[in-house]
Amino acid sequence: MATRQGFARSGGRPTLEEVAARAGVGRGTVSRVINGSPRVSDATREAVERAIAELGYVPNNAARALAANRTEAIALVIPEPGPRVFTEPYFAEIVRGVSAALADTSLQLLLTMAGSDRERRGLADYFGAHRVDGVLFVSLHADDPLPDLLDQLAIPTVVSGPRSADEPLASVDSDNAGGARLAVSHLLARGRTKIAAITGKLDVYGAQRRLAGYRETLADAGVGVDETLIEPGDFSEESGRLAMEALLARRPDLDAVFAASDVMAAGARQVLRESGRRIPEDVALIGYDDSPIARHLDPQLTSVRQPIAEMGRAMTEILLADIADPRPAAARRLDRPQLVLPSELMVRASS
Repeated sequence: MATRQGFARSGGRPTLEEVAARAGVGRGTVSRVINGSPRVSDATREAVERAIAELGYVPNNAARALAANRTEAIALVIPEPGPRVFTEPYFAEIVRGVSAALADTSLQLLLTMAGSDRERRGLADYFGAHRVDGVLFVSLHADDPLPDLLDQLAIPTVVSGPRSADEPLASVDSDNAGGARLAVSHLLARGRTKIAAITGKLDVYGAQRRLAGYRETLADAGVGVDETLIEPGDFSEESGRLAMEALLARRPDLDAVFAASDVMAAGARQVLRESGRRIPEDVALIGYDDSPIARHLDPQLTSVRQPIAEMGRAMTEILLADIADPRPAAARRLDRPQLVLPSELMVRASS
């Protein structure tokens, strides 16, 4: 009954002033209770919370954010063209992990693609106006200046996959070199000796690390690295097709392929089938990501699993902690985590 009286008196949504009057305190005290300030006695806090319950008061989150110099929004930036973002399972898994980490918060997620220099400049202007509280980056290229610009503006930033071994920003990654070592070691154990590699875009540090793991494993096994068995791709299915065609033309005697993504492995598989090669009898095939594609191919694809959704969740949790950290930006820069999650080989019929 008390709630209805409160609404009747204001003619609509209860106000902060009405809560203050009901609790017998000032407007500022109500504000401090709502924002969790410790500078309020238990008795006063109880009185304010009781008044809020009786009146059915709902805090104005926009006003609270403005007062705290917050936007209550974070951005997830994927510097790739839209078609790639919406066709590759990797990005959907990242978004799933980010969304799970935000589920119990009031923050909104802004998803944006930046596949061109013009789009990156537009984002720089947008973020420079402090339209978001923090930014997550996925699939960064080595020469992308946007994360460093945000760092200069003291905007909390976390990247999924460092741009280099010397990444200065907080980052979350999977063990890319270790994953490649698992794949190549598995192929060697199956007696394969002419193992080809289809790389990802080599301006992406994760792709560099996967190639490094491939090279290191062959060298450690005494097999040696044959450069004619390495062909670049760009993580797309078409690049997997083109790379496989080039490899077969150059090295028709190859007996295994390690592709740096499941999507490229799918393209390679199609070319192997068209050329009359049986999988795995003639050519064993391994992908990377352990996406749904791996389980839907025929034969099912052996793939390196990286915990993609977990990576999205972890990077979001790091970002939220940075946003909530009251220390100056200079102090926060000294405490930036560089998290690396383990990879796992999922063995299936293709190898």
